[in-house]
Amino acid sequence: MEHFASVNHLTQPLVNQLISQADKLRVAVSTLENGSTLIDAGINVPGGLEAGRIIAEICLGGMGTVTLGHSTYTENWPLTVNVYTSNPVLGCLGSQYAGWSLAHEKYYALGSGPARALATKLKDGKQEPVEELYKELAYRDNADSTVLVIENDALPPLALVEKVAAACQVDPSKLTIIVTPTSSLAGGVQVVARVLEVAMHKAHALHFPLENIIDGSGSAPVCPPHPKFVKAMGRTNDAILFAGQVHLFVKGSDEAAEQLALALPSSTSKDYGKPFADIFKQYEYDFFKIDAMLFSPASVIVTAVDSGKSFRAGRLDNALLDLSFGS
Repeated sequence: MEHFASVNHLTQPLVNQLISQADKLRVAVSTLENGSTLIDAGINVPGGLEAGRIIAEICLGGMGTVTLGHSTYTENWPLTVNVYTSNPVLGCLGSQYAGWSLAHEKYYALGSGPARALATKLKDGKQEPVEELYKELAYRDNADSTVLVIENDALPPLALVEKVAAACQVDPSKLTIIVTPTSSLAGGVQVVARVLEVAMHKAHALHFPLENIIDGSGSAPVCPPHPKFVKAMGRTNDAILFAGQVHLFVKGSDEAAEQLALALPSSTSKDYGKPFADIFKQYEYDFFKIDAMLFSPASVIVTAVDSGKSFRAGRLDNALLDLSFGS
């Protein structure tokens, strides 16, 4: 990639804000015996909308802006998260995407945020990125401190924290891990703030040239939390699937821009049409049985900057959104 911006350096002020304003933001900060910092954003403390907003910007590697506001485009759910980044490839795929699979004994989590851009593994005697995606992005970060965001309803064991520090080749005292349960307000906001990222991920899966995506924005309603994990997770997904809106600005031909617009909406998936929690149950709670093309925003605009033409596809579905959020 043409840039060498450090997602880890850019997020440090945001991490410092979360720590220094912990009481105000209703998060809990603790130091583990190895010196790592652990931030609980909704397990044993309330957390909240603003904590979720800041965590979403951390997930974006400091490359994006996340705001909360009210909108009238959904009939009954006005509270909306808005996301925009002038570097959607690095911000969304290079940082925000939850692409790092972490496990220790019975604890399992997906990691997102700047630490992913540091994480390496030993392969054939050489250090390589933990995720193959970074080879395609041609991006590696270099920093002596880092932060990882994990979505889980339990704090990680020390052994897993040690694994993260070792993979990132940082001293454990320079590692911060933020934990956001899906059932919390903070967790809900940071997941719904992935509305642009899921569009970027689907564009990548559709083999659209990432270097041709030059800017982007997205929005989706903030879902009401639910104490049950499957319901909470379902609602965060449905906020994007049924009411997420994304606008991408791309280089290249009008034909390519139009094809991308037509292929992006969630309604193109064979699994579209009922709340995500019901789909998840239908497939016996196996994520890998769900059509991968489902994970995308409801409505998209793709603007071809070379010609100035815009192409629209998909639509918002207030009835399905009400069914998910109200059930």
